[in-house]
Amino acid sequence: LASFSDNARLILEKFGLKDHIEKLDRNGLLFMLVGKFAKIDLHPSVVTNVQMGYIFEELIRRSWSNASSGDHYTPREFIRLMVGILLAEDEEVLTHRGIIKTIYDPACGTGGMLSVAEEYLRGINPNATLQVFGQQLLEETWAICCADMMLKGHDPANIAQGDTLKSDKHKGRTFDYLISNPPFGEDWKKIKDVVVKERDQLGFSGRFGAGTPRVTDGSLLFLQHMISKMRPVESGGSRVAIVFNSSPLTSGDAGEGESEIRRWIIENDWLEAIIALPDQMFFNTGIATYIWIVTNRKSAARRGSVQLIDASSFWEPMATSLGQKRKFISDDQQGKILDIYHGFASGAHSLVVSNAAFGYRRVVVERPQYGTDGRPVRDRKGRLVADSQLRDGERIPLSETDEDFLALEVLPFVEDAWIDPAKTKTGYEIPFTRAFYQFRASRDTASIQADMAAAELVIRQFVGSETAL
Repeated sequence: LASFSDNARLILEKFGLKDHIEKLDRNGLLFMLVGKFAKIDLHPSVVTNVQMGYIFEELIRRSWSNASSGDHYTPREFIRLMVGILLAEDEEVLTHRGIIKTIYDPACGTGGMLSVAEEYLRGINPNATLQVFGQQLLEETWAICCADMMLKGHDPANIAQGDTLKSDKHKGRTFDYLISNPPFGEDWKKIKDVVVKERDQLGFSGRFGAGTPRVTDGSLLFLQHMISKMRPVESGGSRVAIVFNSSPLTSGDAGEGESEIRRWIIENDWLEAIIALPDQMFFNTGIATYIWIVTNRKSAARRGSVQLIDASSFWEPMATSLGQKRKFISDDQQGKILDIYHGFASGAHSLVVSNAAFGYRRVVVERPQYGTDGRPVRDRKGRLVADSQLRDGERIPLSETDEDFLALEVLPFVEDAWIDPAKTKTGYEIPFTRAFYQFRASRDTASIQADMAAAELVIRQFVGSETAL
């Protein structure tokens, strides 16, 4: 081991390999363990890369059973779908001989996404080169990633160790592709001062100019970080794929951090698609997840709109559950999801929605204060004084004017109301579930009563037979 390179020795140090070996030796287990491994044939012709990937993920799941709720190791078929959509617009370009591209994961974990991306690209073009970059907080996880990258011929120096949101180790770099499954549902209290300082001092020349989400969930901070690393359009632009839970879709009202971040992304026409996936896909959580595709080089057909894809029904049951992972997406289903994406049309599982449809104005509807004489109270300038007890907040779609809203929804019921434009705020949300909601008429009363009567008869017969016994 002493003859290894400095990079290799650093990786082994982060594993704590020496301590583990000494502990096993003290307990008389080292020879036994080495002997067990010596008897197992792990050659790729015997254990495929896919099988080894699942073995690896199962070992990680067992080892990290007490890990933070935000650490979700991503199944390989999930990553393949993400990579497929990430590269979907470039498949023709990627077939060019000698093509070189870069990819970056700011929360790379053990490097699974980077490895699958390389495998996928090699499947398209064996002569293509994908230079991989990443950053990872946990030292042992970082060491696993570096070891994997080194074995595959990559430069482990491209994988940085440290908190991405606190300190960008790839500052100044941009990439062709960006992909990540960052910790979601985790607070960022420990680094709040650093993030807020960057936001306030650097604005849009830094990473968090659009705003900061509530401190209980830093998901949208990672997306802003990735957007800051997109190549300029004149240099070819970039594509981003990131995994979220449902929170970034709708959390935060108009004017609040999450809404302002969504507004910035959508008004810049960067949000290309959101794909809803089945629940129970991850090893240590059963929650449903969403893939966001963000790019600064949309095709002409996609400009000004966002494609929502509901793929929550595209799954097969696992033969054996792995923790909370009870479902997987088959190759055929991945192909169908990609076909829906390429089709770019509204249908049973897809909706193409204009950017403006996600926006709204949060307006304040006022009504006047009335004096003891029954007349509206006015200030010194003759303006009506609003009664705070009668104040109401409403949401108006961007496609509707304040005047139309008042005329149709307010004035027919309260003639003295008005909207205070000084209090109006613009917000954006993505009500994904509501977009795919289909109304189902309730059953008629007669059929419900008939079912209740039939159930009551069964119960009476059961109770009568029990009494007889």
